[in-house]
Amino acid sequence: MAEGRASGFIAPPGYRFILAGVILIFLGLITGWQALTILGIAGAAFFTYFFRDPARPVPGEPGLIVSPADGRVILVDEVREGRFLQAPCRRLAIFMNVFDVHVNRAPAAGTVTVSEHRPGQFKAAFRQDAAWLNEQQSVVLATDHGPRLLTVQIAGLLARRIISYVTPEQRLARGERLGLICFGSRVDLYLPPDSEVLVRPGDRVKAGSSVVARFAEALKTGGLDHN
Repeated sequence: MAEGRASGFIAPPGYRFILAGVILIFLGLITGWQALTILGIAGAAFFTYFFRDPARPVPGEPGLIVSPADGRVILVDEVREGRFLQAPCRRLAIFMNVFDVHVNRAPAAGTVTVSEHRPGQFKAAFRQDAAWLNEQQSVVLATDHGPRLLTVQIAGLLARRIISYVTPEQRLARGERLGLICFGSRVDLYLPPDSEVLVRPGDRVKAGSSVVARFAEALKTGGLDHN
């Protein structure tokens, strides 16, 4: 197994949140206000935990599709995606609670053809209508196998910011970091209709390392090397 392209122990957007906690600690110490110091320690500890970005072993076998997010699978169904892919798809929805790692990763190797932000509402991410009403960031990936994959980062009830790391024409390795959602949220993955889905609602998955599906084309032809 290989590791997706490296980052630090903390996702970069988290540093300013941690710094805010450190400042509160400092102010509490110089003013003698113990409650402020405790609040700063709690805040810095929480944000350090929330914005963690651990290394992940990425499966190297050809034809596999890995989870784009940490969390719990809440939906596996078949839909027609009419905005980007304009085709029938199999869809996986993964809900991230506030304790999950919120760094999202590319489900397969390929080239970004679309990276588009859409403003919207902030309904609870596990709701069915969150998929089209909430703020979201969509990334279309032209994979090495040919079929396109769509990853949609969806803001949740607590989420107020989606941060994208990618731009169109950018090349991504399987498991490479593609963005982050601040606080509770959801990621939907749209797959080719003939792909083999390997998870079901209730399963826990980890971004970049949990295999959630296989390309049908790879199963027939022996696949390509995704490393």
